[in-house]
Amino acid sequence: MYPRMMSARMLPPAMPNRWRLTLLAVGLALGAASIAGAQQKPKERKLYCWDEGGRRVCSDALPASAVGHQRTEFDPKTGTRLNRLAREMTEEERARAAVEEEKRKADAQRARREMAMVVSYDTEEDLKRSFSNRFELVEESLKGSELALVNLHNSLLSLLRQANALELESKPVGNVLRKKILNQHAELQGLRALKQRQEVERAALNAEFQEVLSRYRVLKGTQNGAAAPTTAPAPVAGG
Repeated sequence: MYPRMMSARMLPPAMPNRWRLTLLAVGLALGAASIAGAQQKPKERKLYCWDEGGRRVCSDALPASAVGHQRTEFDPKTGTRLNRLAREMTEEERARAAVEEEKRKADAQRARREMAMVVSYDTEEDLKRSFSNRFELVEESLKGSELALVNLHNSLLSLLRQANALELESKPVGNVLRKKILNQHAELQGLRALKQRQEVERAALNAEFQEVLSRYRVLKGTQNGAAAPTTAPAPVAGG
């Protein structure tokens, strides 16, 4: 039973108003505290056991020195094991565990991709066609870069011939011509770098294709219970 909280009707009528208000506030505070105390659950007690210094230690209070140890928690009344906590890992162990977890996720993601590949492509030809568009895009980009390089190279040669002719005639090379030569030379260097990146991209795509095709053959052979096909892959553009 909760204690009855004091109300204004329980106070003597002759009591001054300020006293009545003070007593009423105290009564409300005591009542609220009693209700809160009755509703608060008692703290669950545990018995902790851990190894320290080569011996087994058990206590109903866990010291700070034992927080990182491997320990077992028991119910002190029944002796039932409640929980078993592993030893706290070191920084090196946590880093190694993080690397292993990332590897596990990567392997799982790769397995999902491979399963999707097997389901999506019934034959090798279907798989090769899925790569053909990517190869075509890379090849078109390379052709565009090569054509631009030729045009820019010829334009730069023309400007250099103009500057050379002026110098041979002992005439000054104007700032406008100099600026054009410098700008086109910078553009030429940029285009060469772009073409090199595209060639690297083509080589990487070709390597990816060969790896995926090889893996597809293994998976199809395993799935069908037969040896993997040995036919050579179709020629790859730019290979």
